Amino acid sequence: MSISRRQFNRIALGAASAALFSLASAPVHAADKQYKFKYGTAFPNDHPGAVRIKEAADAIRKESNGRIDIQVFAQSTLGSEPDMIFQVRSGAIQFMSTAGTNLQSMVPVAGINGVAFAFKDYKQVWAAMDGELGAYVHKQLEKINVYTFDKVLDNGYRNITTATKPINTPADLANFKIRVPGIPLWIAMFKDLGAAPTSINFGELYSALQTKIVDGQENPLPLIQSAKLYETQKYVSMTGHTWDGHYIFTSTKFWNSLPKDVQEIISRNFNAAAVKERADIAELNTHLEAELKKQGMVFNYPDKQPFIDALKKAGFYTNTKAKYGAEAWTILEKYSGPL
Repeated sequence: MSISRRQFNRIALGAASAALFSLASAPVHAADKQYKFKYGTAFPNDHPGAVRIKEAADAIRKESNGRIDIQVFAQSTLGSEPDMIFQVRSGAIQFMSTAGTNLQSMVPVAGINGVAFAFKDYKQVWAAMDGELGAYVHKQLEKINVYTFDKVLDNGYRNITTATKPINTPADLANFKIRVPGIPLWIAMFKDLGAAPTSINFGELYSALQTKIVDGQENPLPLIQSAKLYETQKYVSMTGHTWDGHYIFTSTKFWNSLPKDVQEIISRNFNAAAVKERADIAELNTHLEAELKKQGMVFNYPDKQPFIDALKKAGFYTNTKAKYGAEAWTILEKYSGPL
C-alpha cells in the first residue's frame, strides 16, 4: 500500500502529538522529586553542633542520590534565633536547632531543662532528655505545630565569664551587668541572684563584651572557645548553673507533607548527628579548660550551694514550678531529685 506525502505528514504529526500528550499526563513519581531545604543555627561554624549537622546533610545528600539537599547556615547567618524560629514556623526555612528555653514563649515547659542547678551531671541529663522528660516536652511542642527530632544536641553546662573579677558567691553578682539570651527563665534566675541581666543575641555578644555594654556573660566552655570570648574575658567561674540543650526541629505541617522515605533518611541522620555531637562535647570538656588557660583565662570553682540557697530564698523554684505545672515538675524531679 502506498500513501501520499500529505498523508504521511498527517500520520507523523498525530503520532508526535499523542506522544507529547502521554508524557505530559504521565504521573510524577515521588522518587523523582527533588527536595531543597535550609537549616539554620546560631552555633559557630566550627562548633560540633554545626559540624555534625553539616556532616548529616552530606550523608543525607549522598544516601538520597542528591534528591534531598539540605543547606546548613551556621553562625546566625539566617538571623537571630527568634528570627529563625519565626522563619521555620512561617516556612521560610525548614529546619533549625535552638535551646528549649528559646521555645518557651510558645510552650513554657520547653525550657524546663534549663532550671537552675537541676541536673548534677550528664547521667541525669541524658536519662531525662532521652526519657520521660524529653518525651513530655516533644509532645507539648507538637501541639503547636513544632516537630522535634528524638535526640537533643548538647550545648553543655553554662558557666560565668567576666572581664574584671571571679564570681565566687552570689554577692559577687550584685548589680553585675551580665549578658544572657532573651530567655525569661534565665533572666529571672540572674535577677534573683542579684545581678543586672541584659538580653543580647548571641551574634552580637562579642561586640557587647568588647565595648563594655556588659561586663560578663554565661555560656558553655565550647562556645566560650569557638566564639573566642577569651579575647574579651579574663575569668571563668565554673558555676555550671544550668544545662543547655538544642532541639532540632521543623514545623509539624511541613514534616507531615514529606514522603515517609524522606522523613526516615532525615530523621536517622539528624538523630545520629546529635549522638555524635554529644560525644564531641564530652571530649571537648576534658581539655578545653587547659586550652582556655593557655589563652590567659583564669578558672575558679565556686561552691554551688550558696547560689541554690539564694534562689530558694528568692522564690525562684516555687515560681518556676508554678509556671511549668505540677505534672512537668514531678517528671523533672524524678531525675533531678527535690528542688
